[in-house]
Amino acid sequence: MELSSILMPSAVKVVSTVSSKKRLFQDLGDIAMDCYGIDGGEAFSALQQRETLGPTGVGRGVALPHARLHGLDSVVGCFIRVETPFDFDAVDKQSVDLVFALFAPEGSGVDHLKALALVSRTMRDSTICAKLRANADANTLHALLTDSLSNKAA
Repeated sequence: MELSSILMPSAVKVVSTVSSKKRLFQDLGDIAMDCYGIDGGEAFSALQQRETLGPTGVGRGVALPHARLHGLDSVVGCFIRVETPFDFDAVDKQSVDLVFALFAPEGSGVDHLKALALVSRTMRDSTICAKLRANADANTLHALLTDSLSNKAA
């Protein structure tokens, strides 16, 4: 599994600000709808519901919200770089500016976990995160995420 198979170039966005976690989830739902044909309201609700189980702000300015959705055939992702970091209730209490969301089919066990591990490993790489923060072009961000040598899962 590679990030290029999960993340479409059009699913990478740069936004100046996000007013709240709820607004972010609405934006992610809109991107999922536009890029993958996912019902935006369902995506929003699924992200909200998953967040009640525990925060997906994993630390160091990174959040990895994820949800399972009925009707999907494969795992897909959306990435948002927020120019002004915002409070996400992350585990380390730091504001978030890099958000990689995953949407997986309801019945996907191993694929969902592999994708989450792949994204997590990529987003733990401080060099990749520094490059993501230094660029504001969505195409460049997509290339940084998908061209990384470290973004392959077993």
